[in-house]
Amino acid sequence: MAGIPQQSMTEALDRLWTQFRPQMEERVALLEAANRALALDKLSKDQRGEANSAAHKLAGVLGTFGLTKGTVLAREAELFYSGDAEPDPDSLPRLEEIARELKAIVTSRK
Repeated sequence: MAGIPQQSMTEALDRLWTQFRPQMEERVALLEAANRALALDKLSKDQRGEANSAAHKLAGVLGTFGLTKGTVLAREAELFYSGDAEPDPDSLPRLEEIARELKAIVTSRK
């Protein structure tokens, strides 16, 4: 049985990306909102959980699309937002940088 031609696989991944890109953008927006709340010292436990979940999902999906740097960044954000304690406010600059880079990665993938 012959393998799937590379062009067909690339086209299939491109179609999937188009379908799921809005979800990826929404997940990055959740991280940005959590960062804003953290900056205002108003990050709720629910919002922290949403940020953790969004980062976890981003890590998996971005890797599927070959966006390895995005996976690494999303895993880092996931670690910041995991657990019962709020992220240290001193980590805010790094969390903001992660969100900016993830946004750039998601928007640059056509």
